[in-house]
Amino acid sequence: MWAPAAAVIAALLAPVVPAIADPGPGEPDIAPVAAAAAAAVADSRVASSPPSTSTLEGVTLTISAKDESQRAVAPLTTAVSTREYVVGGVFTGSITGSVAPEGIFEVGYQIGCGIDMSTGGGVLLGGNAQVALGSDALLGGVGGFILPPIGIVGSGVGANAIVGVNLKPGIINTVPVTKKTYKGATPEAVVSDFRVKIDGCVGESFIRSYATLANSTAEAEDIVSWFGVTTVV
Repeated sequence: MWAPAAAVIAALLAPVVPAIADPGPGEPDIAPVAAAAAAAVADSRVASSPPSTSTLEGVTLTISAKDESQRAVAPLTTAVSTREYVVGGVFTGSITGSVAPEGIFEVGYQIGCGIDMSTGGGVLLGGNAQVALGSDALLGGVGGFILPPIGIVGSGVGANAIVGVNLKPGIINTVPVTKKTYKGATPEAVVSDFRVKIDGCVGESFIRSYATLANSTAEAEDIVSWFGVTTVV
């Protein structure tokens, strides 16, 4: 009579071996994560502008780009006035007609901000007592609504209460990624998963890549610049 009971107890105490197709406890399901990452990369692809060329005294400089990507991401600071992007691309220079080409090849990004609050007084609430608020406090306090760029607006809180909004015109930030001293006819810069950011930005922001190629000789300096397609975020 004890044999069936012993068999039941042994079966209950036996370790459970998970099926090979099932992920073990704590193991993430990789397929959806990989698919989401691939989709994000595909969505971040941007077209590149045509090559830029300059010719001086028989020397021709050309800049071109390919495989560009620009993706807006949540800033590490979590501030609503910060704009952060993950960017990439392949940027190539070409020098023909020069006996010994050498100089500087610079690649980076320009980020434009519609309204700059990085250096202003922010928002001033006035009345019998005045309290200065920064841009993040403003955006959080009014549920993400951006006040128009005006000087003073009556708030209706009290007879002497005013709201002063100190907004500045837009600003363009230039973020160099590399500034390479080269020797040779085809300098190149490959940018992958590089993060760029600006602070104190309210409203829309714009980003584009840029590259500058300079060819130097003892007598002259020939420089050509190239700008990528502007992306609105």
